[in-house]
Amino acid sequence: MKKLFVVHPLLFAWFPILALYSYNVAEVAPSEIVLPTAIMLGWALVSLFLWGLVLRNLKKAGLIVSAFMILFFSYGYVANAVEGWGAIWKVLLPIWGILIIGSVVFAIKTRRDLHRLTSILNIAAITLVIIPSINIVVHEVRAASHQIEKSEIVDTNAVDLGETHTLPDIYYIILDRYASASTLEEVYGFDNSEFYDYLSGKGFYVASESVSNYMKTRSSLASSLNMQHINYLSEELGEEFTDLGPIYAMLEDYEVSRFLRAKGYTYLHLGGTFEPTRTNDYADMNITYGESPEFMVTLFKSTMLHPVLEDNRLGMWLEELPAWLISPFVDGRRVDKWEGILYEFDEVGEVPAMEEPTFVFAHLFVPHKPYVFDRDGNYVSLEEEEEMGKIAGYVDQLIFTNKKVMGLIDEILSTSEVPPIIILQADEGPWPERYERDEYYFKWEQATDAELKQKMRILNAYYLPNVDYERYLYPSITPVNSFRLVFNLYFDTEFDLLDDRSYAIHSHKYPYKFLDVTERLRHD
Repeated sequence: MKKLFVVHPLLFAWFPILALYSYNVAEVAPSEIVLPTAIMLGWALVSLFLWGLVLRNLKKAGLIVSAFMILFFSYGYVANAVEGWGAIWKVLLPIWGILIIGSVVFAIKTRRDLHRLTSILNIAAITLVIIPSINIVVHEVRAASHQIEKSEIVDTNAVDLGETHTLPDIYYIILDRYASASTLEEVYGFDNSEFYDYLSGKGFYVASESVSNYMKTRSSLASSLNMQHINYLSEELGEEFTDLGPIYAMLEDYEVSRFLRAKGYTYLHLGGTFEPTRTNDYADMNITYGESPEFMVTLFKSTMLHPVLEDNRLGMWLEELPAWLISPFVDGRRVDKWEGILYEFDEVGEVPAMEEPTFVFAHLFVPHKPYVFDRDGNYVSLEEEEEMGKIAGYVDQLIFTNKKVMGLIDEILSTSEVPPIIILQADEGPWPERYERDEYYFKWEQATDAELKQKMRILNAYYLPNVDYERYLYPSITPVNSFRLVFNLYFDTEFDLLDDRSYAIHSHKYPYKFLDVTERLRHD
């Protein structure tokens, strides 16, 4: 025991990553922890090596590195606990700095052997790492025992390729959390008739009474992209099953993509920052704009760097660093989103120039918060957003979204040789205020009718060339029937339209415990 290994600095650096992953294991892919693990372990190793060289004592070096790691990652949790105190970081950050300096001074000046303290820290660190690891292993074992077979409703082997040069491009454009006209008027005090009039004038059918089939992005898109209700998952997995893997798998290899690729379509995917749709392995092209995965951003927000770098307080030298390295640290991804949304609109506008028929899945995170656009498209800082408030921030970003969508539609329609098919749709509506205050524990079965309508009434509009809208479309059509209808009209399939039913979930904890709320969403 005289020769004691100093492992606690590495484990204290790894523990916050494992703990966050364990807490979100049902929603986060294992691949998302690889980069932060490599960064933090590398940082801990280099720090341990350098302090060891300086002090000629690995135990003292380990004490300094562990103290720093503990304080560095605990800062965000303490700050969140006292966030009602206002600009707490101005007080808390200096205190944390003093504690770090104090640990360095103690390690340098102490004449103790530190053998026993190192043993205690090793045991404590090992214990901390074991606890989330057990939860992760248990979860993975349970998830592996609940695998479900893929439910296929399209026989792609029977598809006749035909003449691909006459096929229309198909755009499935998701505007995340775009509220219905009634919600905008009742909750936000905004009249969106100018945008709806534009769509109608361009030949769109606007389903004025449409609602989402499911209230969360993952379930809503899993349903619309696979052209079916997904309630069968609760029967096969159980209502108390928590792993989101089966739903996320439905967002990767889905019916609409399989059908259109078999017809000869090129699949172009723009997935935004939501990790399950950020990229798609089955796509011919993935368009991304360097957004940092949500796990990295959440981890970063627990550290001491968050308040320091959030508003670019360290100056212009940050711009000289690689974008992938600093993007999680600059204004909380706000600049990244502002630039990325503009980039994605531009990329979709280039599709008509492609020779082959193209299916575009574009998941655009507007008017979804953070509200980084004013109504003219100028960048909005976090401080400016907080001054504006949630209502004004949402409305301004929606107004700018309308302008970009109108410009995009004009460009697509004017440059397409074959008239395209365009589905302009929201996956969900904006969150009610009560839910935002208590996201993890809010029970939707206790929600008011007004809260359910705010969450599930959506924008849903169709541009279908040479189609008699009065014959085939109706005001309450929901996303689950979008591609059933499109494939029947343009590819001679014979899909029955499903009941336009809508389902809430019990709570964040139980994503497969569905509640039928169809009747509560009926328009007045």
